[in-house]
Amino acid sequence: MSRINQSQCGFTLVEMAVVLLIVALLVGSGLSVVSAQVEQQKYKDTQRILDDAREALLGFAAANGRLPCPATAASNGIEAPAGGSTAVTPCTSPYGGFLPGVTLGMTGLDGNGYVLDAWGGQTNRIRYAVTTAITPGANANAATSPNGIRTATILTYAPAPNLRVCTTSTGILATACGAAAALTTSAVAVIFSLGPNGPRGVAGGADETANQNADQVFVWHTPVAVGGTNGEFDDLMTWISAPLLFNRMLQANSLP
Repeated sequence: MSRINQSQCGFTLVEMAVVLLIVALLVGSGLSVVSAQVEQQKYKDTQRILDDAREALLGFAAANGRLPCPATAASNGIEAPAGGSTAVTPCTSPYGGFLPGVTLGMTGLDGNGYVLDAWGGQTNRIRYAVTTAITPGANANAATSPNGIRTATILTYAPAPNLRVCTTSTGILATACGAAAALTTSAVAVIFSLGPNGPRGVAGGADETANQNADQVFVWHTPVAVGGTNGEFDDLMTWISAPLLFNRMLQANSLP
């Protein structure tokens, strides 16, 4: 009887070990699923933040006859220069700045006045670029000068927007998509997040680097994992076309 009881006890311990192993595997699998769902939700939340930013910019243009300049790392969420550009003083950082959350009157800003994406932290501030196209005569830098677009009128300003969004960094130039396919060649503003991996420069891949070099050409496509042709890519982006901007300003009676 003693030998039987010992055998039964040993078998029970083995069973318990197997059960614990199965539970551990199930818990691990469940955590992976939850983690993936949380990450996907952050992508959705960030896209919503970008959409809200686009609406705020369109509303600002409708009310002020211009778009705001981007904020800089030292301007605490206020456009730089404050009050917009002039014919001789352009935006401080037109292609490499941040969304001016304070100037736009947006909510949910961090302690320094910047809009953050869903991953949060100083490195995840929403980026913003605005066209610096020059229009004739006194309307230089019309996009960001007081009443600049309103004064320039659609006929003068329409050909001017110079921001480009391309599908790859392969073949792009400093001012054009070059050999790369173009998603737009005449955006007045580009708003984007650097995604969960933040500003990693060359380490993030050529496509991500193209969005961080402060020129007028940007790249957007669906996410690519590490090892992709041009490296990892997880940036999120939206932009404002000239027709959309003009339509919104016309609806608000902000254009002649």
